[in-house]
Amino acid sequence: MKKLNRNQRVIGITKILTDSPNKVINLNVFTEKFNAAKSSISEDLMIVREVLNSLNMGTIETIAGAAGGVKYRCNISGEEKLEFVDELCTLLKDKERVIPGNFIYMTDIMYNPEIVRKAGLVLASTFSNLDVDYVVTVETKGIPLAYEVAKMLGVQLVIVRRDTKVTEGTTVSINYVSGSSKRIQTMSLAKKAINKGSKCIFIDDFMKAGGTALGIFNLLKEFESELLGIGVLIDNMETKNKLVEHYISLAELNGIDENGSVNISPSERIK
Repeated sequence: MKKLNRNQRVIGITKILTDSPNKVINLNVFTEKFNAAKSSISEDLMIVREVLNSLNMGTIETIAGAAGGVKYRCNISGEEKLEFVDELCTLLKDKERVIPGNFIYMTDIMYNPEIVRKAGLVLASTFSNLDVDYVVTVETKGIPLAYEVAKMLGVQLVIVRRDTKVTEGTTVSINYVSGSSKRIQTMSLAKKAINKGSKCIFIDDFMKAGGTALGIFNLLKEFESELLGIGVLIDNMETKNKLVEHYISLAELNGIDENGSVNISPSERIK
């Protein structure tokens, strides 16, 4: 392969690392890919590490040992977080989004790649210091957001269903109580979906009272697995008594007033 200069190697190394978050990459991968000595690659990595750290774009960790190497963890600055959430809240404040029943139309936002990617980065950076095995969500609206979080954490996405599907094979189902309506509902997960003893986070688009999150917690116990954290895009603050306590939300919804104005603001949980 043609010899690359330092600038070219730094670009290539950054691309490889950010494309494989939380994956340990041995230095031999870089030496073979770029036809360079380990000493040169080590110096390149120092440059990548310093630049990403200075821009709050992520961290590069060194893993010792024969099977070690380096791995990338995503990050975003507090200023960028607030700027993004402010913009998100401005979008959601549009009176045209209020539909009959005092619901807020969010479908276009949840399927907007740019918005969901940034929201996923904000949430993923919150959990990037945890050793997560799976990102779990419930069908259907939260899937794009959960997928982005899973991608940025470098782990698999697991989708819990409201009902069973033949194509899922043997499933585990539980009944849970909806926190807002107090109705009994069902969720199920294929036995092949996750390994026993896994560590998971739950990501969703909206939280009312936290009944779904509590249901996920109980469902994961059936797999002898642990729920390490919960992250949601919007938290409905009108529901005061949540069934879960420890969670992260990006925005807080305080209802819709008589003039049809949406009262939503950045969450205190991310400030």
